Amino acid sequence: MEKHVNADMVRHIALLSRIELPDDQLQPLGRRLAGILEYFDKLQELDTEAVEPMAHAVELHNVLADDRRQLSLSADQALANAPARAGDYFKVPKVIGDSQ
Repeated sequence: MEKHVNADMVRHIALLSRIELPDDQLQPLGRRLAGILEYFDKLQELDTEAVEPMAHAVELHNVLADDRRQLSLSADQALANAPARAGDYFKVPKVIGDSQ
């Protein structure tokens, strides 16, 4: 394992992550974590002084349709394919308490 990621660190990270990790996986995972940390060290070398903070790495656009007021379905239309109905409502099996 790399010098700054030892088996105890991997065990601690696994504990915090609520992951059961067998001992034979400590060394391979430690090497992978060390590689990730090395990559972060490389990122720290970048000059980001002129980069403005942003919430997302790419520009986001709303792809949803505009909300428009329109007529809604009547109760009969909405309940037309319902397996069971009670008046103007869907009838569903009782899920809380006694099933009778």
